[in-house]
Amino acid sequence: MAKIEFSDREKAAIVDKIKLYFREELDQDIAQFDAEFLLDFFSEEVGAYHYNRGLADAKLILEQKLESITDAFYEIEKPTDFIH
Repeated sequence: MAKIEFSDREKAAIVDKIKLYFREELDQDIAQFDAEFLLDFFSEEVGAYHYNRGLADAKLILEQKLESITDAFYEIEKPTDFIH
């Protein structure tokens, strides 16, 4: 799997959220470097779990849509003497 990478803008937004979480929920200020380090750690160690869950969710939606399309084909199929 390719390394999960964020644009500078995305990374800055995520780091801000980490810092805010630490400040509001843990009553601790966390330095920029520490927040970036934490983001990198979670991206490398936990990111694949979230990524795979997202893929599984997308796959399920696609399978449901394909099943619906297949059903729609059968609904409009005209009867013939041929056996499937």
